[in-house]
Amino acid sequence: MAKKRYLVEFGTGVDVHGMDVSKAAAKALRDAISHCCMVGLTEYAGLKDLSEQISLDIVIACPHKEKLDVEKALSGLPAYKHMNVKVVDGGMEIDGMDLPGAPGGRTIVVVNAGITVWVDA
Repeated sequence: MAKKRYLVEFGTGVDVHGMDVSKAAAKALRDAISHCCMVGLTEYAGLKDLSEQISLDIVIACPHKEKLDVEKALSGLPAYKHMNVKVVDGGMEIDGMDLPGAPGGRTIVVVNAGITVWVDA
């Protein structure tokens, strides 16, 4: 069965003191998914089991992509069975403030995420 795009959403996540790209990616994905309510899939399209009947294409853009723990990043999303994840170079690092004992020092890490929801047509 062919799939069609239903929704494209974006989010941004930041780790201010830890320089943890996985934590920032999880925030970016939660930011993206929390801006939408896919009520049309059940009320209009009549889908019964969203975890089976939709799929997600996820793009995570972060600095130091080799440090990203994808499972940790996805932990804040609903448990959809069909998720394809692509990690690309992106995001940014910004000079922050000195905070004694902070594991990331002065560096603030920013991660961007995009989620495309596909539905069986």
